[in-house]
Amino acid sequence: MRWEDFRTSENVEDRRGDGGGGMGLPIPGGGGGGLGIGAIIVLGILGWAIGVDPRMLISGAEMATGARAPTSGYTEQQRPRQSAPPTDNTGRFVSAVVAMNEDVWKDLLPQQAGVRWRAPTLVMFDRVTTSACGTAQSAMGPFYCPADQKIYLDTSFFRDMQRKFGGGGDFAYAYVIAHEMGHHIEHLMGILGRVQQAQRAAGSKAEANNLSVRVELMADCLAGVWAHHANQRWKVLEPGDVEKAIRTAQAIGDDRLQQAGGGRVVPDSFTHGSAAQRAEWLNRGLKSGRVDVCNTFSNTARR
Repeated sequence: MRWEDFRTSENVEDRRGDGGGGMGLPIPGGGGGGLGIGAIIVLGILGWAIGVDPRMLISGAEMATGARAPTSGYTEQQRPRQSAPPTDNTGRFVSAVVAMNEDVWKDLLPQQAGVRWRAPTLVMFDRVTTSACGTAQSAMGPFYCPADQKIYLDTSFFRDMQRKFGGGGDFAYAYVIAHEMGHHIEHLMGILGRVQQAQRAAGSKAEANNLSVRVELMADCLAGVWAHHANQRWKVLEPGDVEKAIRTAQAIGDDRLQQAGGGRVVPDSFTHGSAAQRAEWLNRGLKSGRVDVCNTFSNTARR
């Protein structure tokens, strides 16, 4: 994936070194393929596979359940935003991917969905930080908090993908960020709030989980929509990037993760979708480039 010459975003808040002990990270770029991203997300998903901590509305690998009031003691003033974009290679990569998302969605969202674009902030941190959805920890993986409209990413996520699981690659990292941006799009469209209400009224855990699956698959599809338009505008994709993204989506399917955790596959417990579903919806977005194709809540959408 080509990103080095792209502008960087002003909407990146660098909290690395605020208490988690900042460390140097490998440079994104030229990273090989593999399915390491699914393995690392197991660290977060297995933690809440049998029950979601209510303090985190979208946790693990981004479980969307809507917003609530900020936790006590949290204020924006506690974490002032840095005045300049990060200059290290990992920070520049993250900032460039955020900027590409901004430049696509500021035009595309009003055009295709009639919704005004508002840019979220991506927070990079080490080990632990605060959010309006509660405490953010490394093992939870990246997540979006609708209460403060911020994406939280421990930058060691990339290092672990490369060193521990032999995975990674620029487009795999960008897909993760774009998926979280997809949750922000859902928030702007009012979907997360409606899902939260529907989950509260759900008659069973399986019904509530099914709504979560639809939210996650839509975010996968929206990540594909972004990639479609980013490549049309700037030719950012290189040979093999799409295939890696599809394999990544399959690797983080609930069925694959349950199998990796040594358990049996229980479809009613899925919160993100099966390997086949995640690959399918990412591919729909990649091929179509249209937001309306990502309506996982339609009666005709595959479950």
